[in-house]
Amino acid sequence: GSRNPASKETIESNLHYLKMEGKDVFKHAVRRMESSSKECLDRVNLEEKDLSWLVPHQANVRIIEAIAKRFQVPLERVFMTIEKYGNTSASSLGIALDELLKQKEVVYGENILLTAFGAGLTWGSSILTKEKASG
Repeated sequence: GSRNPASKETIESNLHYLKMEGKDVFKHAVRRMESSSKECLDRVNLEEKDLSWLVPHQANVRIIEAIAKRFQVPLERVFMTIEKYGNTSASSLGIALDELLKQKEVVYGENILLTAFGAGLTWGSSILTKEKASG
């Protein structure tokens, strides 16, 4: 990795490989997505029961299911594209939101929670509410 660039010494010591502590990353991802989502809901005076759709970062199904469980959102209201596209990194929310809007009838007043966790241990959430069409 970049901390230990490949050299004769790092290769002989197997230090040139990336390592990830999967369990720790899982726990951190779920906790941070949950806390940023709750903060987002608080800022707009909404509760978990007000959510129509949950669109989480498409890292893996276990993380998605854990977030849905913590927010008591049934899986049929959790939009997933991971089986179709896999983990598309930073573009996963945009792809999932686009697919949701094309495939499902999101109606006026429905609230969509977007939440993500990614590279560099970054995280964030956003609420979208379907508006009436103008015109």
